[in-house]
Amino acid sequence: MEDKKEGLSAGSAAKAGISFGSALAMVISYTTWRSVGWAIIHGLMSWVYVIYFILRY
Repeated sequence: MEDKKEGLSAGSAAKAGISFGSALAMVISYTTWRSVGWAIIHGLMSWVYVIYFILRY
């Protein structure tokens, strides 16, 4: 039998980072602009919007 590794693999860690980036971008966008439409667009942009927000504000 194969031994299963504990913890996150590289693939699942990357997926978790993408999901967290999207959620973070959507929360920042909604609290800033109060628009669900912009929150969805910024959520699709994920970490790009988060980094932009940090540099801009």
